[in-house]
Amino acid sequence: MNPLPAAVARVEAAAEVLGLAISVRLMPDSTRTAAEAAHACGCDVGQIVKSLVFQGKATGRPLLLLVSGANRVNEKGVAVTLGEQLVRPDAHMVRAATGFAIGGIPPFGHATPLATWADEDLFQYETVWAAAGTPNAVFSVNPARLRDAVGAQVIAVK
Repeated sequence: MNPLPAAVARVEAAAEVLGLAISVRLMPDSTRTAAEAAHACGCDVGQIVKSLVFQGKATGRPLLLLVSGANRVNEKGVAVTLGEQLVRPDAHMVRAATGFAIGGIPPFGHATPLATWADEDLFQYETVWAAAGTPNAVFSVNPARLRDAVGAQVIAVK
């Protein structure tokens, strides 16, 4: 059997440190988009956790939003909640902050600690699915357990 990709192994190790028991599933097809992930996982698109990295316009600090796959971020509304305008960073900045490529960013295990907020809509589900370090690796988790493990503040994102 092939060993797990290094990025997936980092996610598993980070989950263990956080006290989260996860089981990573490597999918035969891409789970890069919320629609692809929902199809692969056999779940509602709302159960997919999009780990979206933004950057504070004034501070330049990376900010992580864990967003339901069914939602688009209302950047102006979220900026009011966070007290800072949001800008979309380039792929290089995202990789530098997280250690992962866009399309496989997990909600934890990043290269640098990230202030994290979670979409309130994720909590209508018993189980959600998140990326596990690569565009075809996912894991399921209870959203409240994920919130507690990463210290996320729950907000409205739409």
